[in-house]
Amino acid sequence: MTNRKRFFLNGILLTAVGLAIRSVSLGFNSYITHSIGAEGIGLFTLISTVYSFAVTFATSGISLTVTRLVSSAIGEGREKEVKGILRSAVCYSLIFSLFASLVLFFGADYFGIKVLSDERTVVPLRILSASLVPIAMSSVFSGYFVGVKRVGRNAAVQVLGQIFKICITVYFVVNFAHLGVEAGTVALCISSTLTEISVFLIALIEFLWDKRKKLTRERGEDRHFSSVSGMALPLAVSAYIRSALLTFEHILIPKRLRDRGESHTEALASYGILHGMALPMLLYPMAPLTSFSGLLVPEFSESMARGERERMQRIASEALNTTLVYSIAAMVFISLFSEELGYIVYDSYDAGHYIAMMAPVLPIMYLDHVSDSMLKGIGEHVYSMWVNISDSFLSIILVWVLIPRMGIMGYAVVIVVMEGYNFMLSAIRLYSKIKFRIYILRSVIIPLAAAAFSSVISKKLFIRCGEMTEPVWLFCEILFAVCAFLTVYFTISLLSEKTFKLHNNKAL
Repeated sequence: MTNRKRFFLNGILLTAVGLAIRSVSLGFNSYITHSIGAEGIGLFTLISTVYSFAVTFATSGISLTVTRLVSSAIGEGREKEVKGILRSAVCYSLIFSLFASLVLFFGADYFGIKVLSDERTVVPLRILSASLVPIAMSSVFSGYFVGVKRVGRNAAVQVLGQIFKICITVYFVVNFAHLGVEAGTVALCISSTLTEISVFLIALIEFLWDKRKKLTRERGEDRHFSSVSGMALPLAVSAYIRSALLTFEHILIPKRLRDRGESHTEALASYGILHGMALPMLLYPMAPLTSFSGLLVPEFSESMARGERERMQRIASEALNTTLVYSIAAMVFISLFSEELGYIVYDSYDAGHYIAMMAPVLPIMYLDHVSDSMLKGIGEHVYSMWVNISDSFLSIILVWVLIPRMGIMGYAVVIVVMEGYNFMLSAIRLYSKIKFRIYILRSVIIPLAAAAFSSVISKKLFIRCGEMTEPVWLFCEILFAVCAFLTVYFTISLLSEKTFKLHNNKAL
């Protein structure tokens, strides 16, 4: 099987799994929202700000490090060193994750009362501390499977983990949510911790099976800890700084909303609607891009090791133009169907309003994600992290200035502005290393026209009954729009290509 065919098959597999998981997660989040309310979602999101920093410290850049070291070793014919790389990565992860777990557990009182200003967060933080070591170990195995291009293993782990998550969360939420917001939040944290433990056990079994079947029995050099730490620590330090800034930013949002005059409950509800409802909907279509962009890291690492610069330019151009077409279509569909999506998924017209307002940022957001993956593949991961750090620092300033004046709308403005800033710096750096090309007609104008036309036609054909739109009816409406878009886009692209060739032949 050729590398190109393997790449697309792996990408399609991950995309199918990613879409299935995100679809289930979206429906599941809708169920959780109805169970614990906007305040509960806001409280859980607030807890997640501190927890995310702990996860960042526990994983410390290990997944990307393992992917790059393993793929480089394979690309240079040093397969026997893979075992040593993994042993060092496991030791590295255990050191950081154990430390993070202990700090979160014993510091839960301080983080909950002093940092988050809400006593209801203390017990959930202690529960979540037990998940940090399993998450770190899972990151090592995930990086390995991506590095050796056996993404089916990762896909199996994700599917099984999601099934377990749904089952265990439904059980706990059903039994605890009726006791109030705090009990519902504790139930979510217990289910999250048990899910991460199960994911680790599944990944461990997958790895042990793969090790027995695939890894060479030859023993390479064992002294890889310096290589692992040498690559992971710069990533980790920059990730710590960015994660700390992000944590501070998200803690600041409810506080600045209260400074504006909102109550604690109103502030959490507003924050929960935008960050816990609208943003997940905007990120839902990112599943295919996340799958393929993750596979770009080992592809570019191997190409860099072999000096294949023309191949990298071709792949970068294809990836960015395809992302642009996809993101523009997603932007139009989400924007025009935002009201229905907000009402059906979250039973909230406010969520639909924020979804529509944030939709125009999707092309920039998606392009930035793919650009970052390519930069990581060519060894520019530290640059990407420093861009993200400056992004977070500027975001804090804008949050402090805008939210008291504009309310939660100020946070929406911050997201839009900073996504543009982040992408601009990433694109400039990528172009200085890899001279990619963007085709405006094929990748911007045609998909924009095709998506708008398809959406309007779909809305004309699928007329709603009053203000109610059944979920299946909305699904059919969006599915028709997507099919119409594909038909119109490829027809126009084919005709444009033929016209261009005919014009060139006449000119000759």
